[in-house]
Amino acid sequence: MKRIDVAIAVVVRAGRILICQRKPSDTFGGFWEFPGGKCEGGESPEACLVRELREELDITPGATEKLAPISHDYPHVCLTLHPFLCTDFAGEPKLIECQRLQWVEPAKLRDFRFPPANAALLEQLARRPAPPEAPARPATPSPAASPASADDSCKN
Repeated sequence: MKRIDVAIAVVVRAGRILICQRKPSDTFGGFWEFPGGKCEGGESPEACLVRELREELDITPGATEKLAPISHDYPHVCLTLHPFLCTDFAGEPKLIECQRLQWVEPAKLRDFRFPPANAALLEQLARRPAPPEAPARPATPSPAASPASADDSCKN
């Protein structure tokens, strides 16, 4: 089965989490998601996160906290989400690759329709205490780490 690694950001400002609505023509069109995207060949999730946030929202993450990876099997692909908590970023999110942006209280995330792979993360975020706010300052990209290994929990 094809394996895809996806880096996603849980971007937090004033206790709310940024979510993006997918364009109608996208896979899971109209669903909500955390910003991010597919890791390119040899690209670490950390480097992917920086690239995707620039491409999708025109923001640059500062320090991030890596959360536990989440694997989900769809009928034709094994997806591994690499979520990062991002409370420090430079720039103001812009609509580039999605149709809408919304800042949502963590407990209300379940009121939005996300792809099935996000279910465990949504539950985790709804129960997690709000992260402390980072001081306002220009952000610098996180250093790239080595590429992630394939997740053995996916079926072949």
